[in-house]
Amino acid sequence: MKSIDSIPTSKIQRASKLITTGLKVGVNYAKYYGEKIVKSEEEAKEHLNEANASDIYDGLKTLKGSALKVAQMLSMEKNILPSAYVEKFSLSQFSVPPLSPPLVVKTFKRYFKKSPLEVFDTFTSESVNAASIGQVHKATIGEKSLAVKIQYPGVADSISSDLAMVKPIAIKMFNIRGEGSDEYFMEVENKLTEETNYTLELQQSNEIAAACKHIPNLKFPTYYPEYSSDKILTMDWMKGIHLSEYTQKKNSQESLNTIGQALWDFYMFQMHTLRKVHADPHPGNFLISDKDELIVIDFGCMKAVPNSFYVPYFELAKKENIENEEFFLEKLYELEILKQSDTVEEKAFFSDLFHELLSLFTQPFHNETFDFSDEVFFSRIADLGQKYAKSTELKKMNGNRGSKHFIYINRTFFGLYNLMHDLKAKDIKINNFKTF
Repeated sequence: MKSIDSIPTSKIQRASKLITTGLKVGVNYAKYYGEKIVKSEEEAKEHLNEANASDIYDGLKTLKGSALKVAQMLSMEKNILPSAYVEKFSLSQFSVPPLSPPLVVKTFKRYFKKSPLEVFDTFTSESVNAASIGQVHKATIGEKSLAVKIQYPGVADSISSDLAMVKPIAIKMFNIRGEGSDEYFMEVENKLTEETNYTLELQQSNEIAAACKHIPNLKFPTYYPEYSSDKILTMDWMKGIHLSEYTQKKNSQESLNTIGQALWDFYMFQMHTLRKVHADPHPGNFLISDKDELIVIDFGCMKAVPNSFYVPYFELAKKENIENEEFFLEKLYELEILKQSDTVEEKAFFSDLFHELLSLFTQPFHNETFDFSDEVFFSRIADLGQKYAKSTELKKMNGNRGSKHFIYINRTFFGLYNLMHDLKAKDIKINNFKTF
């Protein structure tokens, strides 16, 4: 993959790049309207989605940072976005153009006040993995192999301006009205800011690793503060393949179940015991060892779960509570899904929507064990997502629904479900975390 020698860092440079991308999208729409005359609507729309997804991703990958991170987040919305966008944006999870070796050395020296070879015995200046916030290099000290994550220049300083540029797209995509939407965007901005603080990530990594080390078939790297800073993070080099690569291989069902159980236990223990959860469950953050161990390698995005949200959220995971209309409505108000200012029409619509959604989505919690390879279950989730994505009635309603905590908690569960389904894990013990 071709490397890049510079990243636009100023507001003007980054805005100009997005304007250029916008112009390309405009040309794509012009072609689309022409194609509709000679081709079917479906074929023309497919070509439009493919062209737009490619042009938007190409623009975002050169910006990196928050703009690309938003694409990564959107790539997990498999039931909302057209497949062309999901496929292209998924590349942001672990495959984007890396910084060139000279820029890597320059950036490292700027952050650490020393060159890489003044710190490590060996240092590979070509990236082994590049993502949205930073890229990873391999290094050694003595016999110890290390992974060194270096943050892209300018990323931390451009978060607010990047989000301001992508805000109109998000508002349109998720039907968010301006009034009352600021807390949602502030939640995202705060989390992205935390992800650029590698000192915080090192602290969070050590805390979660210590708290979860007893979970079977789960491993974490050791982190090295003496070789780290707020923009550089050094940890053990962990041997394994990315989860997405692992799922493409022919694995025994026993191995798939072992990895799936470790992944599920990891998330349930965090959520229910620690009340703080790894909120970035995409394949690039997990490796699988040759001993069927799940290795967690990124703790930049952690979400604390306040009790005021946790309690009603998981009360609605119980089937009997979903079927109790009075109790159900009470919890919808507690979770800010329903508002006292709602019209009769809005109350009825959102009550029915969330009843249908929760009745389906909470099914794993209604059983002692669950089969995440069940295609019927996941097809129903996809169909439900498409149903409401196309709903003209929903578009007339105010899309600002739910506590700000839903943003990352829902992202966590949708991502976890997708990973479990990719693994085709069966017979997963839902409450296994209680035995630890």
